[in-house]
Amino acid sequence: MQVRAWLVVVCLIIGSVGGAISWAEPNSPLPAVRPFQVGEQLTYEISWLNMTAGTAVMAVNDAGMDGDRPLTKLITTAQSRPAISKFFPVDNRVESIVDPATLFPEHLFFKRREGKKKEDIEYAFHQKEGTVTVIKGGETETLEMPSGTQDIISCLYFARSELSFQPGSSLTMNVFHDKKNHKLDVRVEEIETVSGPWGEVEAARVLVVMPFQGLFLNQGNIRVWFTNDDRRIPVRMTAKVIIGSIVADLVSRWLASSPIQ
Repeated sequence: MQVRAWLVVVCLIIGSVGGAISWAEPNSPLPAVRPFQVGEQLTYEISWLNMTAGTAVMAVNDAGMDGDRPLTKLITTAQSRPAISKFFPVDNRVESIVDPATLFPEHLFFKRREGKKKEDIEYAFHQKEGTVTVIKGGETETLEMPSGTQDIISCLYFARSELSFQPGSSLTMNVFHDKKNHKLDVRVEEIETVSGPWGEVEAARVLVVMPFQGLFLNQGNIRVWFTNDDRRIPVRMTAKVIIGSIVADLVSRWLASSPIQ
């Protein structure tokens, strides 16, 4: 169903719901520090055919320590609104634990609740060994992957942090999902002015070529508009589906004050 494709629209916000949104001065170079912080939370309104389908939230949390090494948890949730839930309820939660120094994932937990489907999946990434352990349906399997592989959540934060916003710039990542390695291409198309619930901002329009159906449940092109400033906040995401398009617009944001180095 088209409604399931909305998970592509996980975006980020600064401030409380209904609060004013202010932006830093535009710039093109890579930021000196990560553009997101522990404590950041961004909320999106998901629409399809001009109908509000649900809400998605992305948050960056502290995940404690692994010895003397800090970890960061990236949390994404998506829920259908009551009118949609009568026909196809969605209540998904994904947690990705990453090394903030590299933004490579170490564990991913996916609690999927879509319609009558209930599924819990766990991935343990062994970046140095080039393997990933998958626990799904009570079965455990270890598979090969290239070192530096991303998961379906960490790839967005990696691109947000590492991609140059010069038009024509590109980035290629390996994303492990559904027991397979996938090549994910990200390209900067244009710098343009966009307007929405956040007001009017200068943004980099980024094309993401999705080679698989997974969290986003859309195989094809996705476009993300990142603010062209130090925060690089995705304010809008769109994905074409069989009928129409799924659109996610930023509606609220909260940012902590301490950036991730």
